[in-house]
Amino acid sequence: MTTATDRWLPQVQRVAEGIRRRVLELVLANQGGYLSQACSSAEIFATLYTRVMNLAAVGAPLVPGPFPGVPGPSNQGRLTGARFNGRSSPDHDRFIMSPSQYALVLYATLVEVGRMVPEGLAQFNVDGSSVEMIGADHSPGLELMSGSLGQGLSQAAGIALARRRHGDAGRVWVFMSDGEFQSGQTWETVQTASHLRLDNLGVYVDVNGHQCDGATRDVMNVEPLDARLKSFGVMVSRIDGHDPVKLAASARRRHGRPLFVLCQTDTCRGAEPLRARAPKFHYLRFRDEAERQQYVSLLQRMR
Repeated sequence: MTTATDRWLPQVQRVAEGIRRRVLELVLANQGGYLSQACSSAEIFATLYTRVMNLAAVGAPLVPGPFPGVPGPSNQGRLTGARFNGRSSPDHDRFIMSPSQYALVLYATLVEVGRMVPEGLAQFNVDGSSVEMIGADHSPGLELMSGSLGQGLSQAAGIALARRRHGDAGRVWVFMSDGEFQSGQTWETVQTASHLRLDNLGVYVDVNGHQCDGATRDVMNVEPLDARLKSFGVMVSRIDGHDPVKLAASARRRHGRPLFVLCQTDTCRGAEPLRARAPKFHYLRFRDEAERQQYVSLLQRMR
């Protein structure tokens, strides 16, 4: 007997696999890149874009434009990357990605779900392009600059508060990394969101346990993250971040409480050669041609 899950789960799995494949293609083309981020978060992005978020349609896939210039009095017509998430209305959701180094994962997601043309990835990391390695407000899928790290949640909370005051039905979704909970600004926002009872704010956290300088527990331990968050009065779920069913089920709105979904993930999911680099997975730069060929072979198996 076919269930409702049977009808949508294969799509999410295809999108997740496509995200990893496209990111690996770009990493090989650029002689390095942020591969572990795609390994850990592919199912999160795939589920958010296909099952969780209520985004406006874009019609046909969009073509990324060139860098639109710095905003200011003489450049008021510039566009943000939010247009790839559709023209927002009071009933539609908004998406804020906090860790900008996940930008390539987001671009690959947009292609896989039909919001950006595949050719847009050819502009990745090209001078003058908006498809930047470290995404900014003008990059596809992004609508604000979240800083070096740890600033996206506070901006999203402000948007959620404004939307509530306007009576919008749409929610604000945030994607974060676990390392951002080493920042004081993050915890100030958790406290504020709880105090203001921002139940239109939902946060998915990639808890992969690693960051630029190694294992998160060794750099600055944030665990037990669920207990710490609960102490602020927010709603917390800790789940398998590679399980689309659990990811989708966790999105249920909780009256009067912001939602934090802690997604336990594997930085090497789908890319076993990465494990040889433990404990530093943050950015892959090939040591030699032999190592690069391991990833070429991996890509061939993915296709």
